[in-house]
Amino acid sequence: QASTLVGVLAIGTAAGAVVASMRMRLDQAPKVIPMAILLGLLLIVLNFITNVWVAIPFLVTLGLIGGFLLVPMNALLQHRGANLMGAGRSIAVQNFNEQACILGLGAFLTGMSTFTTITAFGLLVAGTMWLIYRWHQSNCVKYREELDHLLAIARSDKH
Repeated sequence: QASTLVGVLAIGTAAGAVVASMRMRLDQAPKVIPMAILLGLLLIVLNFITNVWVAIPFLVTLGLIGGFLLVPMNALLQHRGANLMGAGRSIAVQNFNEQACILGLGAFLTGMSTFTTITAFGLLVAGTMWLIYRWHQSNCVKYREELDHLLAIARSDKH
């Protein structure tokens, strides 16, 4: 059943990514950050699900949210990185940071029970995304002109 549940999550993720690719524009990407906070909090609910028939729609929902987040956030990251340092270097930096985070999370979560790990990870995701959201809101006020310039680039880029 475990592999089936992973497959269900993957189906939701793929569906969310397809919807995001059809609905989201690059200049709207930061608007999905609150969904990441929700995703982190919903992860904690996994601790309380004991029935596979409840788990399936819940995991599809988590996948949909995750897939919908992934496309615009990754597109924004790659677009901004390509404009700042070139596409190849940007992707290398992104991959390095992803691998460093995987190692760091592995070290941080080692030795915890499954339930504690899920709760800690959910709170870490929600808390980090809340901080990023607040930082973005602050930047929208402090650096309005620069943000307008970056949004103009994003709107005019046809790639």
